Amino acid sequence: MFKKITNLLTAISFFAVTTLFGFSASAQQAPIVIKLSHVVAENTPKGLASLKFKELAEKKLPGKVQVQVFPNSQLFGDAKELEALLLNDVQMINPSLSKFDRYTKKIQVFDLPFIFKDAKAAADFQKSKDGQDLLKSMEDKGLIGLAYWHNGMKHFSANKEFRVPNDIKGLKFRIQASDVYESFMKALGANGQKMAFAEVYQALQTGVVDAQENTYSNMYSQKFHEVQKTIVETNHGILDYMVVVNAKWWNGLPADIKKGLSEALAEATVYNNKIGQEKNDEAKKLIIDSGKAKVVKLTDAQLTEWKKSVAPVYAQFEKDIGVDLIKSAQKHSQAAQPKAEKPATKK
Repeated sequence: MFKKITNLLTAISFFAVTTLFGFSASAQQAPIVIKLSHVVAENTPKGLASLKFKELAEKKLPGKVQVQVFPNSQLFGDAKELEALLLNDVQMINPSLSKFDRYTKKIQVFDLPFIFKDAKAAADFQKSKDGQDLLKSMEDKGLIGLAYWHNGMKHFSANKEFRVPNDIKGLKFRIQASDVYESFMKALGANGQKMAFAEVYQALQTGVVDAQENTYSNMYSQKFHEVQKTIVETNHGILDYMVVVNAKWWNGLPADIKKGLSEALAEATVYNNKIGQEKNDEAKKLIIDSGKAKVVKLTDAQLTEWKKSVAPVYAQFEKDIGVDLIKSAQKHSQAAQPKAEKPATKK
C-alpha cells in the first residue's frame, strides 16, 4: 500500500513538474505580439515604413516578436487610436503631430503655420535638443515618443479656383483635431471643421466640406484630387508623425527585445524619410497627369498674403507653446549669416 502511494505521488510530482516546464517553455516560445495601427494607405510613406518596421523587427528578433500592421483605420481611427494605445489595445501607433496637443501644449509648435520654410528645416529642428525633448515630454501621461517620421509639406485644395486668402473666405475646411489650425482657419476667414481622416473623401464628395489641406501623397492615395478643383502649393505646414508607444508596455519589455525593436525602428525611420519626398513628388505628377485637379504655384506676392494672415495665430498660442521653443523652431528656417571677413593684417 505504501509503495503504491509513493508511486502515485511520484507520478503526480512528475506530471506537475513536466506540465510546469512545458507551460514555461511554450510561454518563452510564444512571440510578443505588437499591434501597429495607422490611418493612411499602405502606399504612402508612413504605410510603407510601417511595413518596413515589421519586416526588420521580425528579422532581427526571429520567433520573439510578431508585428501586426493595421492600415487605413482598419483597427482604430483618428479619434480612438491614442485612447487605444493608453489602454494597451495597440502597442504602437504613428499619428500626426497635431494629435498630441491634449498631452502637451508644446507640441503645437509643429502646427504653427509657415514656421518651417521646408521639410529640411522641420527635420533639423526635430534632431535638435528641443525637438528630441518633445519626444519624452509625455511619458508622465503614459506615452513615449521613439522617432519622428516625415511625410512632407502641406498644401490647400478646394472645390473652386483660389489664389489668396480672400478667395477662400467662408469655405468649410476639413482640418485635423488641432486648435492651432482651427485658429488659422479663422484668421483666413474660413471655417475649420475637425474631422477624422477616413471621413474626408466622402465629406468632400458630398459637399459637407469644401476644402482640405494635406500632402500630395495623402491627396493622391485617398483620391481627394478627384473631388477638388484646385490645389494651391502653399507649403503652409509640415505633416510629420511621431512613432509612439505605451510607456508601461515599452518599459516592461526585456532588454534584448527593446534593443532589437529600437534598431528596427531606426532603420525604418531612415527608410521613411528617404521615400517621403519621393512619394510626394510621384503623387504630384500623377495628380497633374490625371487632369482632375489644377495644381497652382503661387507668386511671391500671393504667398506673402498668406503669410501675413498668421500673426493672430502666433499671438494666441505663444504662451502655451513658449516663446523660446518657437524661436528655436524658427531659427532652422533662417538663412545662415555669412561670416564677416577678417581685415587683412599689415605686414
